[in-house]
Amino acid sequence: MTTTVLRTADELHARVRTGRRAVVMTMGALHEGHATLIRTAREIAGDGEVVVTVFVNPLQFGAGEDLDRYPRTLDADVKIAGLAGADVVFAPAVDEVYPGGEPQVRISAGPMGGRLEGSTRPGHFDGMLTVVAKLLHLTRPDVALFGQKDAQQLALIRRMVRDLNFGMEIVGVPTVREADGLALSSRNRYLSATERRTALALSQALFAGSDRHAAQEALRARAREVPATHARAAALSAIGESRAAADTHAVAKAAPGGPAAVRAAARLILDDAARLNPPLALDYLVLVDPSDFTEIPDDHTGEAVLAVAARVGTTRLIDNIPLTFGAAS
Repeated sequence: MTTTVLRTADELHARVRTGRRAVVMTMGALHEGHATLIRTAREIAGDGEVVVTVFVNPLQFGAGEDLDRYPRTLDADVKIAGLAGADVVFAPAVDEVYPGGEPQVRISAGPMGGRLEGSTRPGHFDGMLTVVAKLLHLTRPDVALFGQKDAQQLALIRRMVRDLNFGMEIVGVPTVREADGLALSSRNRYLSATERRTALALSQALFAGSDRHAAQEALRARAREVPATHARAAALSAIGESRAAADTHAVAKAAPGGPAAVRAAARLILDDAARLNPPLALDYLVLVDPSDFTEIPDDHTGEAVLAVAARVGTTRLIDNIPLTFGAAS
């Protein structure tokens, strides 16, 4: 399909709209993760229109961060976007998005914006929400899609849209990974071969935590189905299942889902990676409530996010995986 490149909001607003408009916001340097977002947008929009924004937002970069280093690959981005199903690539200049210069009025990310990524990168989420708000106004979508890899960003966008009555749907799309498990990111290109091997510890740690969680949830389900009484343990022992009975009884008495055990399983992988050459320098490993990104207690039930951030060499990477802790007891 032919993909139109537009530089101004007036050009975009002049287009005749039919059906739903789905928007995917990017900072360029598109990869398969972005292509998945665009393909999902195409499915949602149907006979409507898919708009991909390409804008490297200066407000999201703090002192010493890689604004100048961030790759600009518009020609390649347009090709990838078109192949994935985009009708329009909206690639405005900085003075189109910020016509009065650096904005004096900005969106505040609130308490959630000061946690985790926000504590490491002060002002980042204020800048992110400000540009997302502006691009939502400029593109006027019915639905906007964002990747779940940036889980805290997605949570804040959803909160902003709800709190400020933006009136469009926000859709989160699961993280896209390479064959070895590394989450796709434009920053992966900065990794040397040896750094990339170390970086695999991020996803490996998340999978280890997820596996531990799944095993505990399965044991808890067994314990709920059959009460772990002494009589039951004796009966199981008679057919060679005493260990299973003990496990079931232990899990039945444990805190729901074992958040501490999930964290510990993930942390083992990261501790090992810290001893590699080159080493992984951990920023944080957390298990948080996706509604506010505070650490969950041991009796938490419902959704949670196991998230990690670390540096390998000069490259900072983030990743996460969603978990659900069973509500039944």
